[in-house]
This record gives sequence, C-alpha cells and structure tokens, in this order.
Amino acid sequence: MKIKFLITGILSLVTIAAFAQKRELENADDKFKSYDIARLNKLTMSQAVTDLTDAKTSIDKASANEKTGNLTQTYALKGVIYAALAIDTTQKTSQPANLKTATEALAKAKSMDSVKNEYKKTIDEGYSFLAQYSFDQGRLNFSAKKYVDAYNSFSAFKQYRAPGDTLAAYVVGLSAGQAGVTDPKYNQIAITNYKELVAAPVYNNKPEAYSNLTALYLTAKDTTDAYKTVMEGMQKFPANGALRDKAIVIGLQSGKTDELITTIQSAITAEPNRKELHYYLAITYSEIADNLYAREKKGKTQADKDALEAQVVDNCNKAAAELQKAMAIDPNYGSAAITLSYVSMKPVTDLFNSANQLPTSAQKQYDAAMAKVQTMADAAKPAVLKAVELNPNSPEALTNLKNFYLIKKDMADANATQKKIEALPGK
Repeated sequence: MKIKFLITGILSLVTIAAFAQKRELENADDKFKSYDIARLNKLTMSQAVTDLTDAKTSIDKASANEKTGNLTQTYALKGVIYAALAIDTTQKTSQPANLKTATEALAKAKSMDSVKNEYKKTIDEGYSFLAQYSFDQGRLNFSAKKYVDAYNSFSAFKQYRAPGDTLAAYVVGLSAGQAGVTDPKYNQIAITNYKELVAAPVYNNKPEAYSNLTALYLTAKDTTDAYKTVMEGMQKFPANGALRDKAIVIGLQSGKTDELITTIQSAITAEPNRKELHYYLAITYSEIADNLYAREKKGKTQADKDALEAQVVDNCNKAAAELQKAMAIDPNYGSAAITLSYVSMKPVTDLFNSANQLPTSAQKQYDAAMAKVQTMADAAKPAVLKAVELNPNSPEALTNLKNFYLIKKDMADANATQKKIEALPGK
C-alpha cells in the first residue's frame, strides 16, 4: 500500500508540474492578447508594457521546459512576443537580440505549422511586427541620408509583406534610387520596383511612379526606355502636366519631332495659356528646320536644295508663330525671345550664305537674293533686339545680333557686339 501511495504521489507531482508549464503557455497567450488590445490606446499603454513583460516571462519558462519547449504554439507565441519587444523603442539595447529571437522562433513556428495552419494568425502578427521594425529602421536611415542602410531595411520590410504590396515596392524603389546616385548598381533595383508600381492593378500615385521610372532610365542613359515609359504614362494620364512636359523634353532630346507635334498640339488644346507648351512646339519646329537644313547642305541639285530650304523657312515661320504666342502670354519670356531671334534670323543667314556661294556669272540672281535678305533682316530686327534686351548676357542672343549687323554691313556695331561676346564670363 505504501508503494502504491508513493507511485500515486509521484504521478500527481508530474501532473502538477506539466500542468504548471502548460499554464505558463496559456498565461503567455493571455498576457499577449491583453497587450495586443491595451497597446492600441494611449491611456492603457502602461498596462500594455506590463502585459508584454509578463508574457515574456511566461513564454521564457514555457520555452525552457522540455514538455512545452518544442510545441508549435510555444514557437509561435515566442516569435510574436519577441517581435513585439523588438519594436519597443524604449528597449533599444535589447532590440537586436529580441529581433534575432523573434525571427528564429517565427521561422520555426511557420515550418511546424505549414500543414495545419493552426497558429497562422499568431505567426502572421509576429511577421507584421518584424515588418514594422524594418520599416521604421528604413525610415530613420532614409531621413539620415543613409540610403544603402535604408534600402537594406526596406528590402527586409518587403520580404515580410504580401507579393504585389505597393508600399514595399515604393520604399525599396525610392531608397535604391537614392543609393544609386553614388552606386549605380542600385539603379536597376529601383527600376524593377518602379516597374512593379506602374504595373500594379491599383496604385494611387502612378503618375509619380512613371516620372521616377523615366528619370531612372535617363540616369542609366537609356533614352529609348525613358521615352517609351514617359509616353505610356502620358497616354494613361493625359491631364498630368508634369508627365507631358517630361515627354516633350525627352522627345526633343531623342529627335522624336514628328510624334511630338501631335502631342504638344493636344496639350495646347487642353491648356492654351501655358507659355511653355507654345515654346516646346516652337522648339520642335526649330529642330525640324535644323534637320532639314542639314539635308539641304547635302542636296545634289539646286532644285532639291530649294525645296528643302522652303521647308526650312516654313518650319521657322511656324516656330516664330508659336514663340509670338508664348511672348504674348509673357512678354518677358527670355528663352522664347532668344529662340524667336534664332528662327527669325535662320532663313536670313541661310539665304545670305547661299547667295554668296553663287558663281560670278549669276550676278542678277545674287542681287535679287541679297535684296530679299535685306528685307528679311529688317523684319527680323525687332525679335533680335528684344532677345538682347531680355538676355543681355546671352551669347546666343548677341551672336544673332552680330549676324544681323554683318548682313546689314554695319561693321562698327558688328565689331562692338563681338567685343561684348568676348567679354562674357567663361569666354
């Protein structure tokens, strides 16, 4: 009988011990749930801190016990509790250790629970805390201009988020783009993430994403994809003026003049009083005129050259008309004044140069051409003088003025203007 009582007593002690450890696990769960509610209210934040501390104490005991230490629930609770501790900014010295413990416990819990998904909600909450920690670290590093560190933190944040998460793609793209300023290897990472944003089914700031993606392509000297991207963005968001302006500038730089005319004319229809749009259209016509003149110089017959010169003059006139509209909106628009001076003088100088290349036997043709040159120069004079008035230190404006004086055979003023050009800074 004594032996029977002894065995019964031992079994009772074992049962009590096992129950005690199970109770620690339940207490950890209860305290964490209490913390999870209390942390949402500033008035109960102190209680939340106490609950989290108690939850840690209980989960540490449950983890140390051989009966409960290897349970899926234990790993799940340990992961979420330590993840919550990791985002506690009042415990900075223990944050790295808490983060490591949480990461390891959650990985173990996720592996053990992969079939039943019994503790998925707890595990997911733990990962949401780790995501918050990574995001907060990324934000701090970005504010401190530590862009590579910010990128690393935001990359970790993205790993914790669901596939296709636009916030994660945005912060990774943003930080990688900044890191790419000093280390170009990050630019492709930024491009990949911005491409995710423009392709996302739902994203509220796609125009900015298109703009940033375009800028990244330009940084990589990929003007083809830059133009393709900005045009796609402009087509999807035709009312976005910033995208439209960028499309025009890149198009001009890339020689996409024919496409641009339709694009800019549509923009002017939408915003007729935007001086910049008239200026961009004028620049486009001017670019076409320059290209035609390059072809004219290579023309094989005089008839070919004359036909091309007529197109040059036509495009210069179209440019001048748009520039006059721009200056009607803003009479002090300096850039427009310089370009108007140029397109006004270009047909004059072209004809002047062509006349001087005529053979001596074509005196009558030469005289007629020079008479026309003088008339055209007189018509261009107001634009030439206005450009210098608004831009007295512009070498382009002064060069057009000097050419005007040379054509008018006013050598004194031509030489005086040349001296002004030579006196400009950097000359």
